[in-house]
Amino acid sequence: MSVDHAAGPGAHGRLGEGREPLRGTDRPLAELFDVALMDLDGVVNRGGAAVPHAADTIAAVGRRGLRTVYVTNNALRTPEAVADRLTGFGVPAAAADVVTSAQAAAHVLAERLPVGARVLVLGGRGLRDAVADEGLTPVDSAEPTPDAVVQGFDPELTYARIAEAAYAIRAGAWWVASNADRTVPTERGIAPGNGSIAALLSAATERQPLVAGKPEAAMHRESMRRSGARTPIIVGDRLDTDIEAGYRASTPTLLVFTGVTTPAELLAAPPEHRPSFLAADLRGLLRPAPSVQVGGAAGAPQATCGGWVARVEDGVLSWTTDAATEADDGDGLDAVRAACAVAWAAADVGAAIHAITPDRPPGCAELTPPAPRD
Repeated sequence: MSVDHAAGPGAHGRLGEGREPLRGTDRPLAELFDVALMDLDGVVNRGGAAVPHAADTIAAVGRRGLRTVYVTNNALRTPEAVADRLTGFGVPAAAADVVTSAQAAAHVLAERLPVGARVLVLGGRGLRDAVADEGLTPVDSAEPTPDAVVQGFDPELTYARIAEAAYAIRAGAWWVASNADRTVPTERGIAPGNGSIAALLSAATERQPLVAGKPEAAMHRESMRRSGARTPIIVGDRLDTDIEAGYRASTPTLLVFTGVTTPAELLAAPPEHRPSFLAADLRGLLRPAPSVQVGGAAGAPQATCGGWVARVEDGVLSWTTDAATEADDGDGLDAVRAACAVAWAAADVGAAIHAITPDRPPGCAELTPPAPRD
């Protein structure tokens, strides 16, 4: 699908209103939006190391007019600390460029609680400071019972602190979680995230938290409020947070493969987890997005991207090269784009893929047939 880029800010409405994924553009993405609402873990950095090409790309898109605001579900650090860490990676950032789930959670609390209300903070400095900045009183004890418990990621949590939060929640304190990410990418691999601690607390208290972070609306509202974005694009690596947040807010999304999501997981994505654009890394912001055309018969859909044609026939996913188009695409993902588009088209009409041909294009070696939907 082509996009009319001459319309200026109004183009955001057309890009965001539809649910059609993997749309094409005639100009680089950096020239079509005013703010990139960019995830951190798995996009800009992995734990204590920068993602390759991230710093140079963020600087380059800034020169093209795309401002970057860092939107993170990690509530551990203050915006100032996040910005300092990013500049240490060579990434241009100031505290005002950072929006955290701690800020979103604290704002949710402040909208409901009176000024000075006591909030038990199960998290790090970023969460404690965000609560105080909203005029609330951070506490560490369940006695007397606080008005609320707010919980965020903190690798230094102890059993005693978790137990204190459980006592307060069982006694009737309102429970807000900064985010529900079950895992977090680090330089050593995938580690437990805040959602895993929330699951532990939920099992102990038989309660469920109100979640403020991505993909919930509270986080998107906080990001828009603080960034002043008019035509944003959400950039992330997680289907169930970054991409779903864009789906819920009718905001275009770019998925990058530098974090937790794999091509196989993307192939099986339900509608709410399908990105608008796809790239190997942040350099995708500097390129036009390849168009993907979906067609074929109802029982045998096909999708074309660049020089690749993906088909589903009798439940088998296969590829051929489009003789009229050069198959050597710019980022090596055109075959993946075609495969995802045709797999989604097949799934939407109830045509399951049960096998994938062993003769596969570059980038598709690890694809597996999507599991049947419930």
